[in-house]
Amino acid sequence: MVPVDIKHFAEGRTKARAYFCYLFSKNIPNRLPSLTQEMIIPNLLKIKADLENSDGVYLLDAKGVQVSPTYTKQGINENDVGKIRADRAYYYRAVREERCTITDPYPSLITGELTVTASAPIYDENENLKYVACLDIPLDEVLKVSQLSKYDQIFGEFFKYAYASFSIALVGIALLLFVKGIESFFSYGFNPSGFEVKDVFEATILLTLSLAIFDLSKTLIEEEILGRYKEHDISGPHKTMVRFLGSIIIALSIEALMLVFKFAITDPNKLLYAMYIIGGVGVLIVSLAIYIKFTKLKIDE
Repeated sequence: MVPVDIKHFAEGRTKARAYFCYLFSKNIPNRLPSLTQEMIIPNLLKIKADLENSDGVYLLDAKGVQVSPTYTKQGINENDVGKIRADRAYYYRAVREERCTITDPYPSLITGELTVTASAPIYDENENLKYVACLDIPLDEVLKVSQLSKYDQIFGEFFKYAYASFSIALVGIALLLFVKGIESFFSYGFNPSGFEVKDVFEATILLTLSLAIFDLSKTLIEEEILGRYKEHDISGPHKTMVRFLGSIIIALSIEALMLVFKFAITDPNKLLYAMYIIGGVGVLIVSLAIYIKFTKLKIDE
């Protein structure tokens, strides 16, 4: 059950973060002069009261030291005051990203159950960090907030089967290209005198495309069907797009190299056409780099 919950959390993480960040922005004073704990704690307790099943709320200072007790369902834990939380993800991510954030699920020190912590940095009027407000919520409650609608689930199942169909078809194409590449490579047997350079390049192109398509289908099966999400700077459909464009760039690069050798031997006047392809590959590489840059920035927001 736990792996499924974590998968559902990953799918609804954006929605959950938006909800808890809305609670912080609505209730917690920020960028005001003379901010004090007395101004913030009552608002944190109000959030806790609105979320009856929350595990607790507390306040850290700019250095990650807890300056307030932990207010839990069981009462007030004064022993947490003074503890250093600077190494916790809910502190350094909020400080580094300078915005509200939520952590991955982790075992709570309070209940022992899987918990997610939402945290928000609080600044004074001069944009200096003063505090970090923290809210611990059980994973079950987070899933209730981020749960997908009935239509989301229906379309999710539909897209899963669609991805499965396309992935199987891509695997079949990759195997056909592999067989054709091997056949082209050994079409002249093992006789070196009958071996032509162009056949080597043609076989290389087929085998490279086969590998790229197989790798793409493997990614689709793992992430879209089996739900084996991994940590990537680029993920989901963006990762698929990068792999696809990468396959095209590799194929065109090999084709351009093959044409360079071919025209250098047979017709040097046509080398310019090979250079056009090389220039196009360069444009694709630059475009892909720009795409990766802006995609990563979008994911980090």
